[in-house]
Amino acid sequence: MPTEIGRLGVWTALDANTPEESAEFARRLEAWGYSTLWIPEAVGIDPFCTLAYLAARTERLVLATGIANIYARDPMTLKAIHKTMSALAPGRFVLGIGVSHAHLVDRIRGHEYKKPVPAMRDFLDTMEKALFMAREPEEDAPIVLAALRPLMLKLSATRTRGAHTYLVNPEHTRRARERMGPDAWLCPEQKVLLETDPEKARAVARQAMKVYLRAPNYQNNLRELGFEDSDWEGAEASDRLADAIVAWGDEAALRERIQAHHDAGATHVCIQPLRPDGGLGADLDALAALAPGA
Repeated sequence: MPTEIGRLGVWTALDANTPEESAEFARRLEAWGYSTLWIPEAVGIDPFCTLAYLAARTERLVLATGIANIYARDPMTLKAIHKTMSALAPGRFVLGIGVSHAHLVDRIRGHEYKKPVPAMRDFLDTMEKALFMAREPEEDAPIVLAALRPLMLKLSATRTRGAHTYLVNPEHTRRARERMGPDAWLCPEQKVLLETDPEKARAVARQAMKVYLRAPNYQNNLRELGFEDSDWEGAEASDRLADAIVAWGDEAALRERIQAHHDAGATHVCIQPLRPDGGLGADLDALAALAPGA
């Protein structure tokens, strides 16, 4: 059966959870009517082991990597994982892959970080040709690319099912849709925060954004959107950048931002619900308030 990604999903890290807590969280999302759960890969749990575990403990929820690092596995290994997960969770898996960031690849993993678009194109070519000598799944799961700027967005639209964008605003979604054409999936991540006090909300937003604002890939994309280096001086987001990237306020304000992405051309929006106390994990109150089935 083809994968139906739906209009609204959830993006969150599960590293602080026990496996049982992650399964309960996934079942709760399913009951609330969210279509897809996206989990990242950085320096914590393995995303594929986790998603296979969750697939066996849920019924309908689509499970996606947002994203798996192409420097973590060679193309043959990732092809085997893609095929295996396609068979284990038919119609319920999306393989999101990306080039990550130079500091994570060079310093943390000890690999050589290469120019993003040629590296991704070469990886896809090699993965496509790699040997897989096992029973084929009935249908391969969709692949999406982590993409921000024009060349990677174009590659995602021509070589895969589409793009998963991160740390973006609805204006980026509008530009991405123009660059990708009408048919490719466009799946932006949107941070949401159920907090109406501007000072408190921006403090949480700044903390959540800090690690990303040190990365050149995100900085370059923000410059293209009209932001300036002063908007992230010392990795501290300015008010206008915090407000552009993190939707904060009451339920209506959060829904308005999600709708803005859809109006700009998003196929699917995956919300990352930040906790008002700035703690780890997803804010269940925000998820309950925004639940599609509520």
